Amino acid sequence: MEFKDYYKVLGVADKATQAEVKQAYRKLARKYHPDVSKEKDAEAKFKEVGEAYEVLSDAEKRAEYDQIRALRAGAGGRRSAGAGAGMSDDEASRQFSDFFRSVFGGGMAGEGMTGSGFRQSGASDWGRSFSHRGQDMHHRLALFLEEAVQGVQRTLKLDMPAADARGQMYHKTKTLNVKIPAGVVAGQRIRLAGQGGPGHSGGAAGDLFLEIELAPHPVFAVDGRDLLLTLPVAPWEAALGAKVVVPTLTGPVNLSIPKGSVGGKKLRLKGRGLGQNPTGDLIVTVQLTLPAHHSARAEALYRELADAESGFNPRKSLEKGL
Repeated sequence: MEFKDYYKVLGVADKATQAEVKQAYRKLARKYHPDVSKEKDAEAKFKEVGEAYEVLSDAEKRAEYDQIRALRAGAGGRRSAGAGAGMSDDEASRQFSDFFRSVFGGGMAGEGMTGSGFRQSGASDWGRSFSHRGQDMHHRLALFLEEAVQGVQRTLKLDMPAADARGQMYHKTKTLNVKIPAGVVAGQRIRLAGQGGPGHSGGAAGDLFLEIELAPHPVFAVDGRDLLLTLPVAPWEAALGAKVVVPTLTGPVNLSIPKGSVGGKKLRLKGRGLGQNPTGDLIVTVQLTLPAHHSARAEALYRELADAESGFNPRKSLEKGL
């Protein structure tokens, strides 16, 4: 058996990346597939391409093959038939074939086997031997915060790759009814098995991954699994303490504002955030807010308050730094 240069079979350089090897194989496999090709000796070429890919797509086999190829080049120099010094081409070929069998497995060349130990059967068997799983697809899905917390059913129409009966690729619109579970968070991926790109030569279909994004909300900000809320509080509520109604994504709740609260104080509502196991919290930041206009009575009360608290200087810490 003549030594085969698998790089030449696939038409790639010996430094080709795995992606380049795969791309070259797919192109040639479609070209020579016996079911569709009108090329002369298509079945033989299809097998040869598959054999080359079997070796070059496997890192260990490729490394061993590269050593064999280097030894052959060193022994035979530039001789195209690959014979070693003092050997005929047939003798060199037999030598390398024996070496292939010892490295890549398989018995002596015989019925159902090639000289290099690869099974030689019908074209359909070769197609199955070199079948490929379909490509995984990714799609970003934006949700409202309420949908992320409560879960939602969505109908998606996606432009997806497909293959016809002859294995030719084309694009079509696929409609999917997807149930998004409650408690998803930004960046989470939901896997839809078998909904990705079609497999090749009988290979399984790839998966579709939905990556969750969260749409901006008019009230809440998001920090990981926590929700952030700025809560306007009147000065007298902060000074005297109060119970106020606070919105959450699952409905309003009562929140106690501690007596003597100051602007910027943070209050935490456990378990009112996003996600599950664990669920984040709702973090409320107190923001002191004054009325836009005061009545005469309110202004009089402020003057009384100013007299009663005349010793208080809110800028004392700044003045120390001057």
